[in-house]
Amino acid sequence: MSRLVPKISPLIHKNRRSVRLLSSSKTGPCVSVCNVVQPSPDGGNIGKVLLYDVAKFELVRTEKTFPDELHEAQLVGASRGWSFFFNREDRSVVISDFLNPYASKTEPKMFPLPTFTTMPTCQIEVVCNVAMSSSPEPYDKDWGVGVFLGNQLSFCRPHCDLRWTNIRTPFESWDRSNLIYSKKDERFYLLAPGGKYLCSWDLNFKKDNKPKFLELVLHNIPNLPSSLWKRLDSLCREDHWVESPSGESFLVKWVMVFREEDTICGKRNMRYTEDIGDLCIFISKGEDICVEARSNKLKPNSILLNGRLFATINNTNNTFGCYEYPEGTPDKIPYSPYWFPSFSS
Repeated sequence: MSRLVPKISPLIHKNRRSVRLLSSSKTGPCVSVCNVVQPSPDGGNIGKVLLYDVAKFELVRTEKTFPDELHEAQLVGASRGWSFFFNREDRSVVISDFLNPYASKTEPKMFPLPTFTTMPTCQIEVVCNVAMSSSPEPYDKDWGVGVFLGNQLSFCRPHCDLRWTNIRTPFESWDRSNLIYSKKDERFYLLAPGGKYLCSWDLNFKKDNKPKFLELVLHNIPNLPSSLWKRLDSLCREDHWVESPSGESFLVKWVMVFREEDTICGKRNMRYTEDIGDLCIFISKGEDICVEARSNKLKPNSILLNGRLFATINNTNNTFGCYEYPEGTPDKIPYSPYWFPSFSS
């Protein structure tokens, strides 16, 4: 257990490949780099979407008709490969596949959501993160969307709700928590500050907006010298709850990973591990994801970060490396701390 803190590796991902046009039938997990809007000779606007494929260390570019609905909107979140755009002027929210390089080039799918409303003493200007129970397609009447706004949670089922159900979060200072939807448990989960409790709501949030609480009990915590704990405290102190494709759950705390063992009497036992197997965990300001490593051409037993750091931690050889964007990346790019899963045609 002395291997907890990864060494700073001198190996930096500096692959200087140029931008490639979309040609293959699949990308690896990506981050959105930027979207440049230019007038089209035929009228309207063209959006040039630029993604970074972290499996191939390459930029992927595609051109699309830019939807009018997104002109004044800002990317504020991502879930299950779909993008959330928010227009602060009219408080409109749209879910779109515009950033999916294999989606329609001329008619990106747009799913408008109810206009945001706010509870007393709450705010709607800053979206912390978002989560969905499933993708907008195929059609699912109970498709649920959750938006975390710091001290307010907003839920809706877009196919049957005309407005949001707003719920005040039971604790203050939730801005560093992440909202996810568990397919296994069919519940929205939100970590309490400090990662000691897991709060949840099901898709019947209108009937009972009080969350259920699970205490997270950590086992096998590494015994580290105080100097290392101080170093950990200097890092980003965010806690993340992640679910693997098979339904296995993990708590990522600093750079420590705890694997779910069982739940007894309202307590979920989590055991520290240095081996998550053939998995990669992606941590960001958006919905965290967990994918099988080898099938996505990634190094197993790794954690990839996109936020304050754009980096990867390899637990197998205990190394840490930062990404650099390859040649062809614009000099100035917007802050876009969101992961997208692999896209395919």
